[in-house]
Amino acid sequence: LDAERTELVARYNRGLELYKAAKFQEAIGAFREALEVVPLDGPSLTYIDRCEDYLHEPPPSDWDGVYTLTAKG
Repeated sequence: LDAERTELVARYNRGLELYKAAKFQEAIGAFREALEVVPLDGPSLTYIDRCEDYLHEPPPSDWDGVYTLTAKG
């Protein structure tokens, strides 16, 4: 990977770790940092949306990190 992609992956992976730890606000920050490297990175944009959803309606206490769609888009 080139330097840009390496940095994107590092920032994205940090966001993913925070997401899986249910630290959604912090994860949003990490994914936004990934977007500073590649502004239209689809996975980062998707996880920001998911984090925002969970900030408004938190997952159950036994959440395993899997996002479940509740409506057809």
